[in-house]
Amino acid sequence: MKFDYASAGVDIEREEQAISAIKSIIQDSFSFRKGPGKPLTALGHFSGLIEFGRYALALSTDGVGTKTIIAHRLGKYDTLGIDLVAMCVNDLLCNGAEPMAFTDYVVMDEPNEDFLAELGRGLLEGARQARTVIIGGETATHPNMKGHDITFDLAGTALGFVEKEWIITGEKIAPGDVVLGMESSGIHSNGISLARAVLLDGTETTQVLEELLTPTKIYVNPILTLLKSVLVKGMAHITGGGLLNLKRLTTHGFELEMPEPLPIFKKIQEKGDVDTPEMYKTFNMGIGFMVIVSEDDVAETKYILADHQVHELGMVIKEQGVHVVNSGFIF
Repeated sequence: MKFDYASAGVDIEREEQAISAIKSIIQDSFSFRKGPGKPLTALGHFSGLIEFGRYALALSTDGVGTKTIIAHRLGKYDTLGIDLVAMCVNDLLCNGAEPMAFTDYVVMDEPNEDFLAELGRGLLEGARQARTVIIGGETATHPNMKGHDITFDLAGTALGFVEKEWIITGEKIAPGDVVLGMESSGIHSNGISLARAVLLDGTETTQVLEELLTPTKIYVNPILTLLKSVLVKGMAHITGGGLLNLKRLTTHGFELEMPEPLPIFKKIQEKGDVDTPEMYKTFNMGIGFMVIVSEDDVAETKYILADHQVHELGMVIKEQGVHVVNSGFIF
């Protein structure tokens, strides 16, 4: 059987259409604030930026998708807290913001102290890696979730700050700039529904489940170090949509030569007969975070990120689209 994300229950095109319906309404709220709280970026970037004196405050909300099902199958919940923090703070970084505070939302079918304690340990570890504080959250019990595959769900919101003159949006990106990518730890927290559809057929091993549960890498420390020394023009957290996330930065195109995918992605593609472009539109394929710098800054960027498995992937070009040269396709 041939798989794609839509056949696994996630139709990205329909999702985008649905999102546009709510975006067209809520963007009218932008006129409600002047001075502190005034929006500084349009909807659709990695985080939302608002005015706060000499600073911009950055906000990002995210979840961990159906990775909750994998955790439930294994009865292991501590790493989900790391995932939740990672998904939010990595998005803040894309606008040059430093994370400083985090809140979580947990909904479950019934109160469970052991579950919440495990989750809390993961949240604490994620906060440690992200150098942020967890200042509160909301926990709710929804008994109607009982008996379903998903007996709980998670969401989080991260708050960060950046001096307004150092906001990064991608507007300074130009043809000839260089794209570098930092390796992921695995599947991270996107594309799990397709991975489950392909791999969880009743014959899967505990090892496969544990591989899918590997926590999302948090890029805060290396990126904040980089920002102190290099004028970064754009950054992309490679999450849902895969390489399409680059299109959120600029109207220019990209010519990339991607490294060999991690084994988990090869396993999914081979077993599910998934087309290569579909893989790169769904998963991070081994590169979890991308940085765009001028050619003059490449050497220093590589030096600063040397301990974080950085690859030179390609360059920015005039032609629109994401061109993956070594796989022969264009988005």
